[in-house]
Formats: sequence, C-alpha cells, structure tokens
Amino acid sequence: MNTTKSKDGTILAYDVYGSGPALIYITGASCFRKFIPIVQDAKVFSTKFTVYNYDRRGRGDSGNNLPYSIEREVEDIEAMIDIAGGKAHLYGHSSGAVLAFEAALRLKNKVLKIVMYDPPYVHDEAEKSEYGKLSESVKYLLDKGKNAQAMKTFLKGIGMPNIFVLLLPLFPGWGKMKALAPTLAYDIDLTKDLPPLERAAHVSLPTHIIIGEKNPSGIHDVGSKLAKAIPNAMFTKLAGQDHMVDAKVLLPLFTSFFN
Repeated sequence: MNTTKSKDGTILAYDVYGSGPALIYITGASCFRKFIPIVQDAKVFSTKFTVYNYDRRGRGDSGNNLPYSIEREVEDIEAMIDIAGGKAHLYGHSSGAVLAFEAALRLKNKVLKIVMYDPPYVHDEAEKSEYGKLSESVKYLLDKGKNAQAMKTFLKGIGMPNIFVLLLPLFPGWGKMKALAPTLAYDIDLTKDLPPLERAAHVSLPTHIIIGEKNPSGIHDVGSKLAKAIPNAMFTKLAGQDHMVDAKVLLPLFTSFFN
C-alpha cells in the first residue's frame, strides 16, 4: 500500500499496477480499491497502462477529513495525478464518472483525456424526486448508525436485484461494504441532479462517454445528452454490457482512445 496527502491533509491510500501511460481509476459507490472486482479491473487495464487504483476518501485505508465536498474529491484526484507525474488520463465508473467530469473542468492542465462509464445523474424530474426520497431514507438510516440497512436500501433503490441484495451478507466483502455506507451520502450528492449540460459545454478535453447497452433507458438518456453537450465527445453503447462492465471489453476502447 502507498499513501499520499490531499490538499486538506486527508491521507489517500493507493496501489499501482503495470506500466505505460498513467491512468487514474475513479471508482463508484460502495467500491474500494481492494474490492475483488476493482482489483481485477485494475490488473486488466495494467496490461496497457500504469494504473493508479486509490481509495476515495472515507473508503478502505484512506482518511475522511470533514466537511465533505465535491471540491475535496477533485483535490484528491489532483493529488493522485501529481503522484502519477503531473498529468494523467482518468477513467471514472458510475459516480466516479461524475468526478472525472468535474476534474476535466477544474484540472484541465493536468488531465489528458477522460472516459466516463455510465454517469448516473438523474435523467428527469420524476427520477430526481424519487432519488430525493431514497436519499432521505439512506441518510436517515446513516444518522441512526444502521449502515447495513442503509447500504441495502441504497442498492435496492438504484435497481439492484432483490435476490442479490438479500445474499450480500454472505459475500466475503460485506463487512467492508457496510463500513463504506457513510460514503453513500457523498455519491448521492454527486448524482442527485440532472446532468449539468451548460457546464458540459465548457469541457475542452477529449472525452469518451461509454454506456452499457443493457442499462436502463435513463442511463442511456444521460449519456447521450452529455455526449451532445461536450464538444467533440465520443459516445459508445457497449454491446452486451450492463453497469458491471467487463474490463476486458473496455480495454480495446481505452487503448484506442487514450493512445
């Protein structure tokens, strides 16, 4: 394990895999750097890139200086870019895609190119209202210290199959997932609004938005709108993939786009 410090003093834990162009891997909700699927992804990407796989603040071995803000998370990404040599590509998955977008706007002199996979902004006012109710439920449970229930409520609320959520406590990583529950509030703050299309028009970096073909229509709608709003953005619907995308399917797209 390696560590570095963000601007506010938060300790960030990270691992480095492979060699080649620097790629910062920004994970989504309920994920941390040692989560088996994340490690597997990083190792696949490392066949072509130097992958910096870090724990977002409040997760795994990273610290969690308060108060939270999106700006602090972007500063965390900047700290990782500095470790990587001062310039890097970004890959953001789910809420991590929102952070990659924010970094593209705020760190344009340090970010080379970004890939956003399934950016999960709400796609219309009806979904925004439903997501607001889910947010209230999750934050209420977190305030009561009911982390396990908060995690299950969030995952069901975003469409995770009930049988999967029911079986989660049997998984080896369930203890870690429960510990991550307070960071759900961060991911909700990142994704509670409609896609910021006016701000997207100011993204000047090469951007590739990728959506899994099997995802709900709302994800497709958000991806399509962002791709139209960001100047010269690439847009790909990835055949046969859902939100849990296969890294081996992504790798050829990364190799072509980032190189």
